Amino acid sequence: MRKQILNSRPIFLSLFLYLALVPAGKAAPSAEYWPLWDKSDERSTQVIDHQLWDDFLKTYIQEDMTGTMYRVKYKEVTSKDKQALKSYLSQMQSLDPRAYSKDEQFAYWVNLYNALTVRLILDNYPVKSIRKIGSWLGFGPWDNDIAEVAGQELTLNDIEHRILRPIWKDARIHYAVNCASVGCPDLFPQAWTGENKEQMLEQAARRYARQSKGFEIRGEVLFLSSIYDWYNSDFGSMQQLKEHLTKYAPAAKASELRDFKGTVEHRYDWNLNRFIK
Repeated sequence: MRKQILNSRPIFLSLFLYLALVPAGKAAPSAEYWPLWDKSDERSTQVIDHQLWDDFLKTYIQEDMTGTMYRVKYKEVTSKDKQALKSYLSQMQSLDPRAYSKDEQFAYWVNLYNALTVRLILDNYPVKSIRKIGSWLGFGPWDNDIAEVAGQELTLNDIEHRILRPIWKDARIHYAVNCASVGCPDLFPQAWTGENKEQMLEQAARRYARQSKGFEIRGEVLFLSSIYDWYNSDFGSMQQLKEHLTKYAPAAKASELRDFKGTVEHRYDWNLNRFIK
């Protein structure tokens, strides 16, 4: 018995070191181009119907008591609306987005990602954090197969890091996809469409730059969302990030950031973005 325990020690030590070295937040995958999905029909005038998802969002997204953040009323979702969400996801997975224009595709992938995430929370509710879902060593569900489109099994990480980021190459994507957490850019009470894509991207960027969870300055410390650390390859150098944020922040906040010379800290709140009365 003692020999077995001694022989297992390297395994436990390796596991301990692995857990110690993994950051407390979600380790961010790099963008990995998946050429299969980089096809579109720009002559197409077809519009993808996101009405079921739009109805769901309008019903269950509400600003919290502070009026500064949209939260999801997970606890109040009815059986009927859970079924409607399931129907929407089935409809989306029956389509091949490559038959549509690039703008329609963008809205398709963002809505699919967000709707899959909400369904994941509902299937596991009540849960304190999305990171509690999935295998205990997986630190969340992002690498689990969760959908099938055009015969391809997909994970949430596939959608975000192998399709959206490398194909559209737009840092504002990080304001569009929602990880069901307080620290994440808000899930809006409106579905994305090919028509409103640019307007929504700008609106989402402005909202996050206005919120303290996006960034705030306290004395000599600039507190930045960890999103800007995890995805610094998308946002660029600190100077480029400051230019990005000052573009979207309110005037007084932008001015404060331009003049800032102190230290930087990153933070992120993984608590569930549930509505609290």
